[in-house]
Amino acid sequence: MRILLVVLLAVGCSRSEAATPGPFDPIASVLMHPRCINCHQDQSPRQTDLKIVHRPLVVRGKDGHGAPTQQCQTCHQATNTADGFVPGVTTWGLAPLSMLWEGRTKKQICEQIKDPNRNGGRRTGEEVIEHMKSDPLVLWAWNPGGGRTIPPLTHAELMEALDEWIRAGMPCPND
Repeated sequence: MRILLVVLLAVGCSRSEAATPGPFDPIASVLMHPRCINCHQDQSPRQTDLKIVHRPLVVRGKDGHGAPTQQCQTCHQATNTADGFVPGVTTWGLAPLSMLWEGRTKKQICEQIKDPNRNGGRRTGEEVIEHMKSDPLVLWAWNPGGGRTIPPLTHAELMEALDEWIRAGMPCPND
């Protein structure tokens, strides 16, 4: 009986340790939310929380801002329009291909945002925070209009989570 209890306690501990979120988990909950994933695509942006292919069909183009005959700014203006139905930011476009996140695990995204060759040249955690703190496309996620959902953390909570992750040495999850 005593051995069974010890085994059950050991199993219980390992389960709870496995379920304990790491410092990157809250960050991943934002980065893997449709507001981010929809633009961190390879060929065509996605729309809605269901991540459906953009309608009308548009493509990345050479610079991530659409094909020459149909640039993103054809429809996407400097601000949300038509009660937010058409989202807008001056620099609207897809994330660079080096920042493709769709289909990646938390660990892969974590490793990617730490790598200057795949994160827009950001060499420090502070530079990653600055991007997340001030980039208009990032900030749009918390004011998307059109009845769109927002990420599961507030922007301030994301900044706190990023700071905590950096203080912890920017560890990545195992999955």
